[in-house]
Amino acid sequence: MTAPDRSNCSASDRPRIGVGVMVWKHDRLLLGRRINSRGEKSWQLPGGHLEFGETVEACARREVAEEAGITIHNIVHAGYTNDVFIEADRHYVTLFVSAEYDHGEVTVVEPDKCECWRWFMAGELPAPLFTPIRNFLTQYHDLERFRPCREIPANGHR
Repeated sequence: MTAPDRSNCSASDRPRIGVGVMVWKHDRLLLGRRINSRGEKSWQLPGGHLEFGETVEACARREVAEEAGITIHNIVHAGYTNDVFIEADRHYVTLFVSAEYDHGEVTVVEPDKCECWRWFMAGELPAPLFTPIRNFLTQYHDLERFRPCREIPANGHR
């Protein structure tokens, strides 16, 4: 695929940086069903735009709290995707992180953007998935490998 000629683009036309957060609660992953125009009715991870001067980890914590009302910890980097939304004339580089659920009740905090939040087994994700997640899965087929939490055996040793 040839990139469109964007030689006369301003800085605001450049790719945006998104952060997608794989929130794990034991062996389940949190996904929300989108209701806004781009990717409507597809399932997404919590996440959003990286703000100026913000670390990826701080963005992940902020977005998860703003969207799902919960806190996370043990954040690890997982990879990225390069996503072009032709119809919306948008280009995103999405940085993925993986984190453990910490505490709070999962809530739809932004009902204008998300219909519901649900926990899914990594191998049983719903369809359709939002473009960045689909593209991530074509690169890294097994999401379970990004799960930061590991159960501690009864003897206390890993």
